[in-house]
Amino acid sequence: MVIDCPEPEALARFYEELLGLSRKSTDSDWVTIGDDTTRIAFQSAPDLREPRWPDPERPQQFHLDVVVDDVDAAEAKVLALGARRLPGEGDDFRVYADPAGHPFCLVWDV
Repeated sequence: MVIDCPEPEALARFYEELLGLSRKSTDSDWVTIGDDTTRIAFQSAPDLREPRWPDPERPQQFHLDVVVDDVDAAEAKVLALGARRLPGEGDDFRVYADPAGHPFCLVWDV
């Protein structure tokens, strides 16, 4: 899961303590915590309009990163399940929308 926030370091420290997870990586605009099966990343979003649940004008803001071993096989599976490919990808991720339109990424180690 990736959470947008104005201060990734501060929010990561909060969730490290709350969930008992350890630090996996730290960059200036991206911090990851987790264990062997779960990872949560905090992404810098300086101009973030914070969510105001349940106000639809200020919705929750996050997307899932799903770690896979074989991205081509995983892509075939998610497309068969009703996902669609969205613009955007990097050396280790591809972007999709679930059947309801929520974005998520398939991520692999390069």
